[in-house]
Amino acid sequence: MRLNSFGSKFLGVAAAALLLAACESTPETTGTAAGAGGQGAAPATTATAPTTTAPAVTPGTKADFELNVGDRVFFDFDKFDLKPAARATLERQAAWLRQYPQKTVVVEGHCDERGTREYNLALGERRANAAKRFLMSQGVAEARIRTISYGKERPAALGSNEAAWSQNRRSVTVVAN
Repeated sequence: MRLNSFGSKFLGVAAAALLLAACESTPETTGTAAGAGGQGAAPATTATAPTTTAPAVTPGTKADFELNVGDRVFFDFDKFDLKPAARATLERQAAWLRQYPQKTVVVEGHCDERGTREYNLALGERRANAAKRFLMSQGVAEARIRTISYGKERPAALGSNEAAWSQNRRSVTVVAN
């Protein structure tokens, strides 16, 4: 069977369209150091891998909190005061906790590797308590919030540079139940 000029052009255009469609991908952004969402202290990266449908997250779960609210806030070097982005994340956390009054949390305080173990344990405690006080100011009962300091013992990012240190100066709110 022989194709006429129109048929061969149509076939060529259709083949080109199929090729382009097969190569198309949607950019996928990834959040901050993890585990979770959050205030975005680190720049998001863009990947061009094909996207897949993520499983639905059940509202009121730890995964819901981490992905949709954000579980961590970041601090400047040797500081424990809350920056505006940290306050915004903690406001979302407080709203989530008010929506799920049976949930309790543990606020972990973390530091980068610089400084002594003792100094960083104290600084981590001040960071965790700053987050706890803010959550309480937003209507979350003190009895629902526990704090713990890990100092520099549990880094989120490895390395002895500002990129790693900025990810390690944080508090992480963990849904306990």
